[in-house]
Amino acid sequence: METNPKLGESLRLCMAIAKAHATLARRFDGRLGTWHGLSFGDLIVLWHVGRAPDGRLRRVDLAAQLGVTASAVTRTLIPLEKIGLVARRPDPHDARVGYAVLTRAGQRVLQEALESAEMISREVVPNDSGQLANLHKLLTTLSAG
Repeated sequence: METNPKLGESLRLCMAIAKAHATLARRFDGRLGTWHGLSFGDLIVLWHVGRAPDGRLRRVDLAAQLGVTASAVTRTLIPLEKIGLVARRPDPHDARVGYAVLTRAGQRVLQEALESAEMISREVVPNDSGQLANLHKLLTTLSAG
């Protein structure tokens, strides 16, 4: 068996994306954690909840938007609830359904953290709009399924 096999373009791309994800998460986590007490994943969750229609989002819908399981969403939301950034709201018509909503503190922290994240993104992402558009299109295609 060859110890250093040649990798196909698709697999090399997947590995590069995984490394880029880890690098970006580390950069965002460090700064957002220091400045706002959030991870990049927390920021993404708050952003999805904050932009939801009526300001509320079912956990299962949040999971679908993030591409993770409902239990992963629950594990992320619990600490955000404990620090007062997110609250649970029941559906008045169906007791089985619960919604995540941003609290006032959550809205404030989200706005501040988004401003910081915009600054961080300008530091870490090359400023080539043509490349960015193509990469965004590719990543959107990969995320679809």
